[in-house]
Amino acid sequence: MDTGYGGPLMVAKSLQQYHLAGVAGFHIEDQVAQKRCGHLAGKEVVDIEEYASRIKACVYMRKQLRSDIVIIARTDALQSRGCEAALERLRQARDLGADMGILEGVQNKEQAAQAVRELASWPMCYNSVENGVSPLISAAEAEQMGYRIIIFSFACLAPAYEAIKNTLERLKSIGLTGNSVSPMTIFEVCGLGESIAIDRAAGGHAFDKV
Repeated sequence: MDTGYGGPLMVAKSLQQYHLAGVAGFHIEDQVAQKRCGHLAGKEVVDIEEYASRIKACVYMRKQLRSDIVIIARTDALQSRGCEAALERLRQARDLGADMGILEGVQNKEQAAQAVRELASWPMCYNSVENGVSPLISAAEAEQMGYRIIIFSFACLAPAYEAIKNTLERLKSIGLTGNSVSPMTIFEVCGLGESIAIDRAAGGHAFDKV
């Protein structure tokens, strides 16, 4: 949910839309509205009172909806406010009803482990970004530290970039892409088989030839 897209009302309305869309959980952070990636320098965060209001709005709307959507409180305060101030924000979010926490931009593995120790019994999530500012931690290592969830938020973007870049470089160099994947393979991934089944079940013939 990024920063919640506005004040408490917009935070609550955003949660409502997430709930209606069937979202299982989300994280909401304490950066200013004009935020940036958690792995860039120069991040600015709101004061702890404003961050608390975002968490309160989430908890309130979830209760009104009788929803079980998971609220993950994320803080980016580590970079500018230090570790203790960042952990204090997570403690407050926990006490206000958030279900989990993310300490974004940890600088080393000891800091990652410290977050779990300091917030013991409250589930923590680790954001693993290959070649980012935080140490790369495997799923097994995160589990050993005590993390309940680990997300690999860069896992697909980087390989997709590399594949597209390499393909276009080959096209520029030799005039061919060298791709081995057929259009039919992509159609199947996108649900062609299901479309054929629905059409035939309805007595149609739109896919007699494919």
